[in-house]
Amino acid sequence: MTHHQGTTMPAGDDSVLVGIDIGGTKIAVLVCDDERRVLRRGEVAAPAAEGGRAMADAAAALVRTLTDGFTVRAVGVGAAGVIDHDTGTIRAASATFTDWVGFPLATELAQRLGCAVTVENDVNAFLLGEAEDQESDVLGVMLGTGVGGALIMRGELRRGPHGAAGEIGHTPGYSDLVCTCGQTGHLETLASGTSIARRYEQRAGRSVGGSREVADLADAGDADAKAVFRDAGRALALACSSAATLLDVSQAVIGGGVSHAWHLLQPGIDDALRTDAPITGIPLQIRPATHGADAVALGAIASARTLALAPVA
Repeated sequence: MTHHQGTTMPAGDDSVLVGIDIGGTKIAVLVCDDERRVLRRGEVAAPAAEGGRAMADAAAALVRTLTDGFTVRAVGVGAAGVIDHDTGTIRAASATFTDWVGFPLATELAQRLGCAVTVENDVNAFLLGEAEDQESDVLGVMLGTGVGGALIMRGELRRGPHGAAGEIGHTPGYSDLVCTCGQTGHLETLASGTSIARRYEQRAGRSVGGSREVADLADAGDADAKAVFRDAGRALALACSSAATLLDVSQAVIGGGVSHAWHLLQPGIDDALRTDAPITGIPLQIRPATHGADAVALGAIASARTLALAPVA
């Protein structure tokens, strides 16, 4: 278990908002004031293989530790999977998680913490964390183990009727490779950290520990590693260009672990924007995220703040 705690106290007010980022490998928590200033932070390993209750227990225990001495007004969660936003229940998730689908995360956390809890898909939360008060229309893409997407239109998150709006990672036509979902050619087969590592292994005939190792090899001059990142960047930009053409969006913000190798993605992004820019003629800006690992929890706090300000029925 790893904790990193700050000591800043809110002036004249002990009430706080809490953001939780629940992923397949770790659970991270931020404790913030109303201005989203981080007062305390911490993280623990995610017991994803032990089931939803174990995940809720771990998250709640970390929140209680970090909020000692504070009054928690509301908690926001960014969680992996397709979320029923009205109930805070997980509707679909990857095989990384045991007993996650159908788990009523908002209810379970509210019972453990004794306060209101709202749950967003983690990529939706990421975009809220990156784009709040910045862009009125923006596409968000997270490049991690998989590829997730989210949309903000007219300044508000667009979830869609089934909670799956913006899922750009599973749009087809980018390769002839089989995706993790079982279909073929999705963006995720080129642009995720998992696929970058696998495609390098296929090209180079050697094993690597993940996309970060491939990035190190590319920086050292490995032509196969550079090519894999260039292909990922081009596919990413093509997908963003398609979305921009359909939705008249001129901003795309890219986060997730793979975005740390932005300099390796950039050549492919630039290639695609030269050859396949949106037909509208409006320049599409594709930029890296600015809040790093905090983005999901900060976006969850934005949701928590909305919940805290909502009138009591």
